[in-house]
Amino acid sequence: MHTPWESLANEHILGIAPYEPGKPVEELERELGIHDAIKLASNENPLSPSDRVQKAIVAALPALNRYPDGSAHYLRHALARKHGVSPDQVFLGNGSNELIELVVRTFLRSGDEAVVPHPSFVVYPMIVQAVGGVRVMVMLKDYRLDLEAMARAITPMTKIVFIANPNNPTATIVTRDEVEAFMARLPERTIAVFDEAYIEFAQGPDFPDGLDYVRAGRRVVVLRTFSKAASLAGLRVGYGIADADAVSLINRIRAPFNVNSLAQAAALAALEDDSHVLECVRMIDAGRHYLYEEFKALGLRYAPSRANFILLDVGRNASDIYQRLLKEGVIVRPLTPFGLESALRVTIGTPQENRRFVKALRSVLGKPAA
Repeated sequence: MHTPWESLANEHILGIAPYEPGKPVEELERELGIHDAIKLASNENPLSPSDRVQKAIVAALPALNRYPDGSAHYLRHALARKHGVSPDQVFLGNGSNELIELVVRTFLRSGDEAVVPHPSFVVYPMIVQAVGGVRVMVMLKDYRLDLEAMARAITPMTKIVFIANPNNPTATIVTRDEVEAFMARLPERTIAVFDEAYIEFAQGPDFPDGLDYVRAGRRVVVLRTFSKAASLAGLRVGYGIADADAVSLINRIRAPFNVNSLAQAAALAALEDDSHVLECVRMIDAGRHYLYEEFKALGLRYAPSRANFILLDVGRNASDIYQRLLKEGVIVRPLTPFGLESALRVTIGTPQENRRFVKALRSVLGKPAA
C-alpha cells in the first residue's frame, strides 16, 4: 500500500533503502552517558588539514558573498598538470558520491545494466536503481573483487562496470595484472569506472593506475577524492578524469557551482602539500601493522588492507560487539548490513586511538591484556 506521496514518486526509487549516517559523536555520548568517544567508523583521516590548507580556507572566507568559480578553473588546471592530462578531461564533484551520480545519470539509460561488486560502496547500486538501471551484483571472492566473474557478467546490455580499488568495505585491491586481463575482455561499448578514493594508501608495484587506460583512449572514468589522504572529508570535493568528450557530456548535467569556494581553495592548497599526505600515509601504515599484531594476539582474522581501514572478523555477532564497543566509547562500523555477520570495519586512527580501540576490544571480548 503506497502513501499518497509514494504514488507520485519516481517508481525506481521506491525500493531503495535510505542511507543511514551514524549519529554525531556528541549525541552518542549524551545517550550512552560516556565521554571522550573516538570515531573509527567512517574511514576519515584522523589528522586535521595541513596548516597550508587551513590558511587557504581562511584567506577565502571574505569572498563567500560571491558564488564559487563554476568551472573550478584553477583546480582543474592544477589537477591536469599533476596527472598529465588536459584540463578538459577533468570534472569536479561534491565528493565521490556526486561524481558517481553524474557518470550514471549521463551514460545509463533505463534498462541498461551496471555490473556492481558486492559488498562494495553502497552508492553504486543506489544510483543505478534510481535511474532505472539494472544492478548486476557480483559477489566478492576472499574479500576481493572477482574480476573474472565480473567479466563473465557483462552482457550486450552492460553499460558500466564499477571497480572500487581499493574496495570499501574490505580494503582489498585487485592487482595490475588482474586489471589488465579484465580490460582485455571489456567490450568497447562498456565503461569501466575506477573508484580510487583510497589510492594514496594503496601504492605499490602491484597496484594499477586507472589513468593509464584514460591516457590510452579507453572508455574509462577514474574517480578520486580529497576526503581521505588530504583530510578534507568535511568539505566534500572529489574529481574525475576521463576522455574530454565524456567530460563534456557529464558537464551538461553537472549543477552550476557544485563545488564550493572553500573546497576549491582547500583542494588547490592540498595539491601543493605532499608532505601532509606523506605524513598521513606513514601514520596509517604504522597503525595498520600495529593493529595486525594485536589482532593476531587475539586470534582474530582480518583481510589484508591497502587502505586506511581494516575489515576485522570478530568470530561472533558483529552487531553485538559494535554495541558493546559503543559503551566503551569506541565507534566502529558493523558490516552485518552487507551480509558479513561477524565483521567490523575499523578505521585506522592515531596511535592513541588505535591503542584505545584495542583496549576496548580486549575488554568486550573478555581477553584483557596480560
